[in-house]
Amino acid sequence: MFYDARKNNHGLPHDPFKAIVAPRPIGWISSLSKEGNFNLAPYSFFNAVSSAPYIVMFSSVGWKDSATNARDTGEFVCNYAGESMEVAMNKTSVDAPSDVNEAQYSNLELAPSSLVKPHRVKDVWAALECKVTQILEPDDAQGNPVGSVVVFGEVVGIYIKDEAIVNGQFEVDIARPVSRGGYMDFGKSGKKFQMARPIWKE
Repeated sequence: MFYDARKNNHGLPHDPFKAIVAPRPIGWISSLSKEGNFNLAPYSFFNAVSSAPYIVMFSSVGWKDSATNARDTGEFVCNYAGESMEVAMNKTSVDAPSDVNEAQYSNLELAPSSLVKPHRVKDVWAALECKVTQILEPDDAQGNPVGSVVVFGEVVGIYIKDEAIVNGQFEVDIARPVSRGGYMDFGKSGKKFQMARPIWKE
C-alpha cells in the first residue's frame, strides 16, 4: 500500500506512523518549575544527537510541563527507563495538574543530582544531567507551526549505578531498556549482539 501522509488517508484502523518509526528509546524527563515544583514524565520522541559534546533531545506535543520547565530553568534530567521500572514509568505519564509530583504519585524515591537541580529517580540504572542548549518549534513543509516543542540539552553529568558496569562497559543486558513502539506497544531489551562497522578500502 501507499498513502499520502499529508492527507493521512491510509484507511487503516490506527495510524501506522509510530509503529514504523520504532522502537524508540524513552526519555524519562525530570524537571523543576520556576516555582520549584517537581515534574517527571516519559517521552518517546527522544534520542541522542551529538557525541562531542553529548547532546540529547526530547520532543513534546505542545508546551507540556517538561518543556516549559526546561525553558524556564534551563535544566532537566533524563532517567534511564529500565525494564524493572516500566510500570512506574508509565504511571508518570498521567495527565496530572502541573502542581502534582508524579514521583510521589508513582511511589518513586528520588536522589539528588550532582550538577543540576532536578533530582533523578533513585533506582534507575543511569541518568543524564542536562543543561538546555536550544529549543525549537518545528514547521511543516509549508512553513506552518506543527505545535511541537523540541528541547535540546547538553549532558553535563552522567550517573551510572555501579552494578551496571561490567568489564568497563555499561551493560544493557543488565539495565534492559524499555522502548516504545506504535499504538500501546512497548518493547523490552533482548540480548545484544555486535557487528563491526565496515571500512572502505581502496
